[in-house]
Amino acid sequence: MKPRAFDPQLAIEVLSRHIVRFVVIGGVAAGALGSPTQTFDLDICYARDRENLERLASALRELKARVRGAPEGLPFALDAKTLKAGDHFTFATLAGSLDCLGTPEGSAGYDGLHANAVENEIAGHTVEVASIDDLIAMKRAAGRPKDLAEVEILVAIKEETQAD
Repeated sequence: MKPRAFDPQLAIEVLSRHIVRFVVIGGVAAGALGSPTQTFDLDICYARDRENLERLASALRELKARVRGAPEGLPFALDAKTLKAGDHFTFATLAGSLDCLGTPEGSAGYDGLHANAVENEIAGHTVEVASIDDLIAMKRAAGRPKDLAEVEILVAIKEETQAD
């Protein structure tokens, strides 16, 4: 599969059509909350119950997902059983890079993120987006220089929006 340009609208459309329960996290979530930082992948935290894993696997198959960075032709069963056995998956898809995390660092997973999520419009779809506090916690836990720089931006956005 030839790599495609980043198209979060397509990814969100397919996930929504398959009724996948997910919260948008990472750079797209930060952008939805006001960060000017560009991102080139969609990160989601997904519910890990059997029904949702089946819906997620179906959506990923529609998106022609394959493990990003793996050799061409590497066997990978894209089904609920495989998704249940793992937690973090990085895929190349028809919509570009899509990272699916069951329990992102700095979070308790889908249930905790869902409880604090805010609804936001991304690429023409209303989706759940991680709260600014949860994003800050996940970025701090990741600890990479780019994540720590984003923490500073998110803290400034939080301070500015709370001042209003």
